[in-house]
Amino acid sequence: MRRIVVTEFVSVDGVMEDPGGAEGFRHGGWTFKFNDPQGMKYKLDETLGHDALLLGRVTYEGFAKAWPGMTDDAGFADKMNSMPKYVVSRTLTRADWNNSTVLDGDLATQVSALKAQDGGDILVAGSATLVRGLTDLGLVDEYRLMVFPIVLGEGKRLFDGVGDAAALTLADVKPLESGTVILTYHRS
Repeated sequence: MRRIVVTEFVSVDGVMEDPGGAEGFRHGGWTFKFNDPQGMKYKLDETLGHDALLLGRVTYEGFAKAWPGMTDDAGFADKMNSMPKYVVSRTLTRADWNNSTVLDGDLATQVSALKAQDGGDILVAGSATLVRGLTDLGLVDEYRLMVFPIVLGEGKRLFDGVGDAAALTLADVKPLESGTVILTYHRS
């Protein structure tokens, strides 16, 4: 069975909004203050190690706008553009980015069916509303939180609105030279 792995950039105070600066949030691009080759390698290895992406509509649209024209020597862009992508949306009727499929039915049914398919693990990036829904349904198998040493004081927080408590087990801690820490949790 495939696993759902949520990977997120978050501030110390739990903000995950606009880490890349493309959404217009007044603190947007906050991750760029921490140049960390270790973190970049981690994200490359993580992406290369997964077979598919599961995204909410807003994150999908941002990625679909940015990635198709990108190239790099490490193979990150090739992987992002070639891997299967599943976008959860009630409003999107088509997804034109290479290898994209819209999932518009019941979230529990759609994601459970994806998990039951043959193949490797499925990565969820960004997609705050989707992550909350998956968390509420108990469908997330692993959380990888890249916690940056910054307090933003405002903004969309990753777990705002999650319905019930979700107990997690710490699986790994990776401190980086920038002061960023990668925390890996498994669902208990």
